[in-house]
Amino acid sequence: MRRNLFAWIPVAGILIQLVICMPAAAANLKKTITKYRVTGVVKDALGRPIKQAALSIQGSSGRVVAHALSNDAGEFSFSVSGRGVYAVVAIRPGFKTATTIVSVPAKGAAPVVVAMEAEAAVSLAVAATRLDQSRNSLSPNTGGSKYTFTAKAIQQLPQGANTPLNQVILQAPGVAQDSYGQIHVRGDHANLQYRINGIQLPEGITGFGQVLSPRFAQSISLLTGVLPAQYGLRTAGIVDIKTKDGLLDPVADVDFYGGQRGTTQPSFQYGGSKGNFSYYMTGQYLGTDRGVEPPTSGPTAIHDTSNQGGFFGYFQYLLNSTTRLSLITGTAINHFQIPANPGQPQLFMLAGVPVYPSAKVRDNQFEQNYFNVLALQGVIGENIDYQIAPFSRYSAVTFNPDHTGDLIYNGAAAKVFRSDWGNGFQLDTAYHGIANHTFRLGGYFDAERAEIDNHESTFPAIGGVQSSDVPISFVDDLALQTWIYSGYIQDEWKLTKTLTFNYGVRFDLYDGLVRADQASPRAALVYTPFKGTTLHAGYARQMTPPETELVSVSNIKQLEGTTGAPPSKGNGTPTVERDHLFDAGVTQDILPGLNVGIDSYYKKASDLIDEGQFGPALIFETFNYNKGRVWGVEFTSSYTHESFYAYNNFAYSVAQGTQVVSGQFNFTPAELSYINSHYVFLDHDQTFTNSAGATYTWHGFGFSIDGIYGSGLRSGFANTGNLPFYVQVDVGITKRVPIPNNGGTLEFRTAIINLADRTYLVRNGTGIGVFADQYGPRRALYGGIKWELPFTKPASAQTP
Repeated sequence: MRRNLFAWIPVAGILIQLVICMPAAAANLKKTITKYRVTGVVKDALGRPIKQAALSIQGSSGRVVAHALSNDAGEFSFSVSGRGVYAVVAIRPGFKTATTIVSVPAKGAAPVVVAMEAEAAVSLAVAATRLDQSRNSLSPNTGGSKYTFTAKAIQQLPQGANTPLNQVILQAPGVAQDSYGQIHVRGDHANLQYRINGIQLPEGITGFGQVLSPRFAQSISLLTGVLPAQYGLRTAGIVDIKTKDGLLDPVADVDFYGGQRGTTQPSFQYGGSKGNFSYYMTGQYLGTDRGVEPPTSGPTAIHDTSNQGGFFGYFQYLLNSTTRLSLITGTAINHFQIPANPGQPQLFMLAGVPVYPSAKVRDNQFEQNYFNVLALQGVIGENIDYQIAPFSRYSAVTFNPDHTGDLIYNGAAAKVFRSDWGNGFQLDTAYHGIANHTFRLGGYFDAERAEIDNHESTFPAIGGVQSSDVPISFVDDLALQTWIYSGYIQDEWKLTKTLTFNYGVRFDLYDGLVRADQASPRAALVYTPFKGTTLHAGYARQMTPPETELVSVSNIKQLEGTTGAPPSKGNGTPTVERDHLFDAGVTQDILPGLNVGIDSYYKKASDLIDEGQFGPALIFETFNYNKGRVWGVEFTSSYTHESFYAYNNFAYSVAQGTQVVSGQFNFTPAELSYINSHYVFLDHDQTFTNSAGATYTWHGFGFSIDGIYGSGLRSGFANTGNLPFYVQVDVGITKRVPIPNNGGTLEFRTAIINLADRTYLVRNGTGIGVFADQYGPRRALYGGIKWELPFTKPASAQTP
């Protein structure tokens, strides 16, 4: 018995050692086996999440390590042991089996996207929609403010798609009305950039005809504030237009619209598709007896007839499911009579013409605009989007004076011709291959040639006093070549689910009137602490080149000793503007359907660019202030409930400059002296601006009302005064009536402009760069009938 007991002693020792060593061995084993998480999302060809997809993850040997099921957001998660290369396999009825390879390094795996392809062939509509999403990803708006008008919102305006584009944008916050179709965004004179499907249109000669129509827009967005590095050159506001598409939205209609003031405005839309080719076209004609703001307050102006025609086309061909070629083309040809101002005193004497009433002065202006864009856009793999687009634009303005009348009342009569032909290309790319980052890289090139011809007649003068009633003539023709080179790189970094940081830099080189370049950093944060609340703040360095309009020193010297001589002799060359821009704001959903927002901005400028009309020709001249400062606050609100929608936008703005450093010949010596020692308000500065409106639909009827308020633009000596405030309210009613037997739909529209018939001045002929009085529209009644033809849509798609 004792011997047997001693025999167990070695066994007991071994057991004791095992008990002692087991925890340490387990700890070592735990250290050597590390768990990693593999996460991701399952999406279809349109980027939509796929729920209830069965997923498995396989190791390098092909053995299934774990299983998962995607949730309603398409998200999934696996736990794997050890680093290495794994394969994520997704299966779901109606889709082809998809496999995505994921690498698990020591720091962990990045989230993956598993793209599943439908078993049925990708339809053309699906391919086009996917390419639209890809194109949209090329153009971010992180950090700034975005105000969007959908096609439905445009249609619900009192005049619907017959509303001029500038009048649509006037309903956005921070937009001030001016004469001749001009608008000012956040205290800037023009400085707007127009984009169609993400492609920047080259600039044209300044006129007052509307080149683009809201009729072809699927949506119109106004982007303001600190914009990503992709946007440059013209940055006061980006008017971003997404066009209608004949493939996704086939349409055919004819519209007859018109009313008082001799207004006739027929138009059409036609879009559809055949095979891989789709098309959309629209055209319109506008004839009116009130083409531009007249210098008289009555409802009927003298010599103010205008005839305007425009066409737009968008054509696309799907080369395959990930690539398309598109053509954007447009033209606008406009003729304007310049309104006469009766009862003016004759200031100069013309041989053989003792009396010439000012009501008989007959000036005219003719404008032409043509543009074409060819775009190749597509997707490479799962992570790269691209678009390359060569473009061309030609524009021309011809001012034909009343030779006799202009000599008698202005002391000079000038036939002015200006043309600009711009050609170039734009490249944009986006890369999504790194988790939480979207990298964008691109460039822009534009070569423009401008022709500036001035054939002027004037009288000899001594000491500024007419010395002969026989006119003399001068010819001054100038050709100007400008080149613009731009490039940018930026990263949209999603730091957390609620915080996004967009940073980047762009480089611009301008070689034209002067040679200048600048590297412009941009940075912006967007924070959504909880649902319904969004805060943004950012900084941008900006460079804005001058417009191509220029009057040469030689022209000024020729006019010395004549009644057409400018008030001053200085003529510094217009140069680029350089800015520091700061912007911050917040939007908040107060209640379901109720959203409010506030945005503030401050811009510090060097060589601030401004423009003015310094003669009877409705063509603007560029000049610079040495320093400028612009600041303001915008308040926005909107409310939606079922078939009711209302909005209100209020803005406060201050825009000032000091020390004129170019185009001094346009100013009197007294003005120059005052401006050199004071900050003066810019002529387009308007302290308070408000826009508001509402729409309501009921039993096929649509009711709409909108209005604008302005505290008045600047006036008087060196812009030291301002005009009285004004209010304009427009209303409209529509009724849709289906035609039996699949005959389409008729839409009847009635609109009243300036319902209260308030008489107000937009300009009073005083202030810097203001030539004549300009009155806002008087009350006018318009009506229209639109027939939506049935053959582009099935009967089920036609709604009352």
